[in-house]
Amino acid sequence: MSELRWNPMMEEWVITATHRQDRTFLPPAGFCPLCPTKKGKFPTEIPVESFEIAVFENKFPSLQRNAPVPAVKPTKLSPVKPAEGICEVVVFTSKHAATLAGQPLDDIYKLVKVWKDRYEELGRRNFVEYVFIFENKGEANGVTLHHPHGQIYAFPYIPPKIEKELSAAKKHKRKTGRCLFCDILKAEKKDAKRIVCENKEMTAFIPFYARYPYEVHIMSKKHRASLAEFSEKELQGFAEILKTLLLKYDGLFGISFPYIMVMHQAPTDGKKHDSFHWHMEFYPPLRTAKKLKYLAGCEAGAGSFINDTLAEEKAVELRKIKVSIKGKT
Repeated sequence: MSELRWNPMMEEWVITATHRQDRTFLPPAGFCPLCPTKKGKFPTEIPVESFEIAVFENKFPSLQRNAPVPAVKPTKLSPVKPAEGICEVVVFTSKHAATLAGQPLDDIYKLVKVWKDRYEELGRRNFVEYVFIFENKGEANGVTLHHPHGQIYAFPYIPPKIEKELSAAKKHKRKTGRCLFCDILKAEKKDAKRIVCENKEMTAFIPFYARYPYEVHIMSKKHRASLAEFSEKELQGFAEILKTLLLKYDGLFGISFPYIMVMHQAPTDGKKHDSFHWHMEFYPPLRTAKKLKYLAGCEAGAGSFINDTLAEEKAVELRKIKVSIKGKT
């Protein structure tokens, strides 16, 4: 069962998806549903013996293409709607023990192209208002499958965080005539203390207002609303900066670094969103090599984050890590 329930206090939808309680939880490597299906072996979700990148619909989706009728009746205070949408799984590689950081640059570039394709294809559907691309990495983030993969949610509404960003961007545009994100990037580059790495097309930085100790944002230098507007060089530049950042994360504590990676881009609701600016955000749960940043009372209950580190100092730590990108795009 899945349905959308309206929260009148927060004025936002909550997805109720009870069937997800039965999803696969940390299976042994020999029974990984995201590995290729080998002859005579355990049948996986990918019925081929080898692949580069695989995309398929989630077996336990929060949003469903043919959403069932809600189990409860709506009220004036709390409307209920079918949880219509599409949830896809994007498997980065056929290798079970790999990571996105360890993928060749060419393969990361191919993944970027896949993300662009899925954004455009899913966004063309009439009931899809927002295409959300993300990866949860590491058990510290509640990951239930170790095989390197990400997800895509095609929402029937614009999620709350994106709504807030859109609102802030529109206010700034009305007030100044400029893009909010372009101004943020300009300020970060002028200060330079929080820049982690950059190339001709992209800048990665820990924002002045970072909520997590090692929170990094990647932002396109040119004003682009979504991946659909990226030139070929920008797609290549994105792949390069993404691999560079992920290698720096892994080099920070000498471990496969856990994080939540999310892509923010313009909604696909058919409206004009020229004030929005594509960017990617990373929320690592680690504040030291052995200490987690928990979302406790102030964060979870009041929605107000407390960062017990300085963004400037954390940016220096990441910036100092030397990495080498091999391969061509």
